[in-house]
Amino acid sequence: MQVTATLSEGLKREFRVVVPVTDLAERAGKRLDDLKGRVNINGFRPGKVPTAHLKKLYGKAVLAETIEALVGETNQKIVTDNNFKLAMEPAVKLPEAENEAQAVFEGTADLDYTVSFEVLPTIQLADFKGIKVEKPVVEPAEADVAAMLETMAKQNRPFEPKTKGKAETGDRVTVSFVGTIDGEKFEGGTADDIQVEIGSNSFIPGFEEQLVGVKTGEDKVLKVKFPSNYAAPNLAGKDAEFAVNVKSMEKPGERAIDDEFAKMVGFEDLEKLKAAVSDRLKSEYSEAARRKVKRILLDALDEKHAFELPPTLVEQEFEGVWRQVSQDLESRGKTFADEDTTEEKARDEYRKIAERRVRLGLVLAEIGDKAQIKVNDEEVTRAVVERARQFPGQEQQVWDYYRKTPEALASLRAPIFEEKVVDYILELADVTEKVVSKDELFKDNEAEEAA
Repeated sequence: MQVTATLSEGLKREFRVVVPVTDLAERAGKRLDDLKGRVNINGFRPGKVPTAHLKKLYGKAVLAETIEALVGETNQKIVTDNNFKLAMEPAVKLPEAENEAQAVFEGTADLDYTVSFEVLPTIQLADFKGIKVEKPVVEPAEADVAAMLETMAKQNRPFEPKTKGKAETGDRVTVSFVGTIDGEKFEGGTADDIQVEIGSNSFIPGFEEQLVGVKTGEDKVLKVKFPSNYAAPNLAGKDAEFAVNVKSMEKPGERAIDDEFAKMVGFEDLEKLKAAVSDRLKSEYSEAARRKVKRILLDALDEKHAFELPPTLVEQEFEGVWRQVSQDLESRGKTFADEDTTEEKARDEYRKIAERRVRLGLVLAEIGDKAQIKVNDEEVTRAVVERARQFPGQEQQVWDYYRKTPEALASLRAPIFEEKVVDYILELADVTEKVVSKDELFKDNEAEEAA
């Protein structure tokens, strides 16, 4: 076998591999000999089938398996010998001309192919101790607690029958429905006597809004579109229709915020409820502060690291980002002109975002590797359970999806790893605290997310 380097340019490497026909024949012969003891062919005793007969029956299939195994072994040896860290799977280019490929599979010509690699860049990590991060700190005000209690009271308000008029936002309707996509029913799309509070945003976009104006006993067809990021991939982004029958309507009443209300939601009295609400707000503010700190840290890491990026990784990241952008515009019925930009400008902007993501991903991976940061199975399982809880009534479906889809499971593992690396860096960075208002905290976060 002859392996020759033909390209070393930036992060791209290419090799030409030539395997003599005699080597292929020898390897294929060994596979045929192994096959001889395992196949049963009428007219021959086990293990006594002539090799020439086996070759006639299975020769091409065995040679194809031999070539596949040989290419895999050779590629791995090239990676090991050159100490490559791959950004992508190797790209193999076998003979394309029909006569050349036929000759190889007939065992009359050498196997001559090229294999391309895209390697990871060498990353010189910055000194994290030089990174300065200001962490915002917010204490819940009494007005914040009062506003949360008002929201809770609204969510737990009583309902009474509404026998006249039409359904309005805030009303609760009991419905039965049958969902279809392209005229066909789908799993999970049919239900009876389901309560829908109009305006609660508990159902997919467009479902609740189309119930405004219905009356008890009315039949109506709702036309909706499943979100592009819907947990069930067979439904994501699909247009659907729901044939709905309105069984009854209820209108909301009032709920006083007092000790009785506190007991109703599981607390001894109103003061204990207020304390719990305050703790919950502290947690929410802490999460918002965490997002801000992380953004500052990532900005600093991005600024401190510059290296060549694997072009295919950038392209794949850009395609993913662009697909989300396009789907979002389509679902909202918007164009780039509506967003005060052009497609060309948007592409340039989102390509920069893709480059930033790839650069930071490689930096965080390098930091995590050097710090020996790992994500264990228990952490991944908790993430799957939490994800399933976000889709009431479809928990088993979501669980099965992640269990059967390694790529989806990896998508949960990656952010866990990222957060652990961020924690590690923050331990080394210069972090100070600054007391700010709630409005200042969330205003900054909203501006950063918009950017």
